[in-house]
Amino acid sequence: MSNAKLPNPILVNHPGALHHMAEALLHETIVAVDTESNSLYAYQEQVCLIQFSTAMQDFLVDPLSLDNLTPLGAVFGERGIEKVFHAAEYDLICLKRDFGFEFANLFDTMAAARILGREAVGLGAILDAEFGVQVDKRYQRANWGQRPLPAYLLSYAQVDTRYLIPLRQRLYTELVENELWPLAAEDFTRMINADGRTADSRGEEVWRISGSFDLSPRQAAVLKELCRYRDEAARLSNRPLFKVIGDKTLAAIAAQCPSSLEELAQIDGMTEGQVRRHGNALLAAIERGRSTPPLSPPRNRRPDEQYLERLEALRTWRKNTGKRMGVNSDVVLPRDLLYAIAARNPSGYSDLEAVLCETPWRCEHFGGEILDVVRNPRASEG
Repeated sequence: MSNAKLPNPILVNHPGALHHMAEALLHETIVAVDTESNSLYAYQEQVCLIQFSTAMQDFLVDPLSLDNLTPLGAVFGERGIEKVFHAAEYDLICLKRDFGFEFANLFDTMAAARILGREAVGLGAILDAEFGVQVDKRYQRANWGQRPLPAYLLSYAQVDTRYLIPLRQRLYTELVENELWPLAAEDFTRMINADGRTADSRGEEVWRISGSFDLSPRQAAVLKELCRYRDEAARLSNRPLFKVIGDKTLAAIAAQCPSSLEELAQIDGMTEGQVRRHGNALLAAIERGRSTPPLSPPRNRRPDEQYLERLEALRTWRKNTGKRMGVNSDVVLPRDLLYAIAARNPSGYSDLEAVLCETPWRCEHFGGEILDVVRNPRASEG
């Protein structure tokens, strides 16, 4: 990282410092925020660091040293304070999941850059282009759960929020000049209103593994038992699933159903250490899978042809509109709204408004075109 020397951040790792910082932030009108989690190093990831920056100071909050982060709730929920994130969606999910925070008044610099048609929207690329700041993004994959955190990780974390406020000011000016601020504002509101809860995929994990649909029902039953074992082993060792046994290897075991440690060791992807640590348990899981009922994949009712026709027409319209605006197609119409419109098949403007109630700018600017596409989907083929 080749940057000018920044003032040392304030490390917040005890209740008194947290209360003092929260009180200070409540006097600000704009605050930059970021988080770091340990998803690559734990069975159940958690937020391990929360960064805040004001125009004058940087703070690094250590949730692993604090029993109660309640004072931050007032900051996140205060409408008079704009919270600036870069790629806010994941941060919001983690903060809602781990601490139950609610949010108001958000600005996402990555979303703003995408709405402006920027090609490189990663934080490193934007900071380099705008401020000549180089960020070594390899530290994104660091173990943020380790304590104490090395000085180089604290410096990296500080940079992630240090420049967000001036970046926000530049992007906001461009959005206003291009008459795109209302579009950005409605997307920021949608981020705030998103549920924030992540579905627990453990129960359906077998069908989320690549190649599982190619297995026979008996092999799928074996894979389900293998998934159960891996999940338990990961939980007990507090490691991510992929660091116990990878999906590809697990699917290969289910497909071949080895009956001995020697055969198991021949499976592509199995290491000597995995055979030593998990071999007997994996063979036992295979036997359980062989004795349980065969497992067939879930069957989803195929949508009717009219729905599929509307969906494809809307996709074509969205793609062409994105090209015309110089943005990615999902900026024109997010995926969830695309599917909702196709399913609703709005008969008129008021019907479309019900679907686009959270995106009035899009409804006003694209409503007529969307209704034309829905009413005559085959016309878009040309």
